[in-house]
Amino acid sequence: MASPPPSSSIAKGGDGIITTLHPDIIRALILTRLDGPDLASTACVSSYLRSLSTEENLWRDICCSTWPSLDHPRLKQVISTFPYGHRSFFSESFPFPNPQPPKPNVRGSLALATELISAVDIYYHGNPIYSKVVEMETSSSWFLSTPFRLNLLGVDNPAPRSPIKYGSSNDDTWLKHLEENLSSSWIIVDPTREKAVNMSSKRAVSVERHWLTGDVQVRYGRVMEGDEGWGSSRELVACGVVVTCGEKGGEGEKMHVREVCMRMEDMDGKGLSGEESLVILERAMGSGRSWKGKGKGEKEKYEEFMAKKRERKERNSKKDRVWDLICIFSIFAACGAFWWFVLPILPSLLMKFV
Repeated sequence: MASPPPSSSIAKGGDGIITTLHPDIIRALILTRLDGPDLASTACVSSYLRSLSTEENLWRDICCSTWPSLDHPRLKQVISTFPYGHRSFFSESFPFPNPQPPKPNVRGSLALATELISAVDIYYHGNPIYSKVVEMETSSSWFLSTPFRLNLLGVDNPAPRSPIKYGSSNDDTWLKHLEENLSSSWIIVDPTREKAVNMSSKRAVSVERHWLTGDVQVRYGRVMEGDEGWGSSRELVACGVVVTCGEKGGEGEKMHVREVCMRMEDMDGKGLSGEESLVILERAMGSGRSWKGKGKGEKEKYEEFMAKKRERKERNSKKDRVWDLICIFSIFAACGAFWWFVLPILPSLLMKFV
């Protein structure tokens, strides 16, 4: 039986053993088979593996295979300016932002981005079916003052790639199928600050048919702390990425991605303006990251957001009803006062002027 390796080699993280392998073998047969999180974990094993696991070409291949939209000249140039290239970009984009408490005077302390780049990828069964890169100028008064909404596709311009086939004639089964197999990624990049954040949840938070068109709307996104305190309409805000799928030309057995859009809304259902959304995005880019899912999932957070939204709507409706009753009572009280106090002396008052 072979004797175990010396304890000194194990104490050094295994460098004494792993270094007996040629670096090209480690790269070709081990490191190239790892995904991003596993490669990052491997870099923590030893200094030798770290030197091999942080090579730019490995992270470039991982990023491009994870997000096909990165094969774009402008994004390649922007990512090259990140501190550690594609490794920094992956660290910014793959881990999702942790909720952060509101910061005081956040509007005055942030210089808002003047340009944003969206890198969007839609996947079906893990295979990309749609990718697009959109550059946005965000300093114009029109963008800052109007509701924040980014549309990548329209009903007259559907995604050109392979269709999504129906998996079942049962509607509930088919919606569940889409929830489990259709996924999205929407990375917002700030080229000036060399920051990025993925605003789409890994899994859909809701799937439903549109009440009028019958198209299937698959919603992704995340719920974040807003820029106002407890009890306000922007205590929480939801960034929603909606992928709309519909039949192509009435084929009946195929669906295509018709529309992909992003918008932000508060707890009253009101869309945030461009300026308000930039504040939220800047905070998301600067928030903490987590490699492991901690706490509640995005679907649970979204369901809680919708529950709080309904509760807030009910409270506002009750307040409106109370104010309506107060107004009605005030009108009756004014009419009663006029009838009992003003009307009896009205003839004598008129005689004085006659």
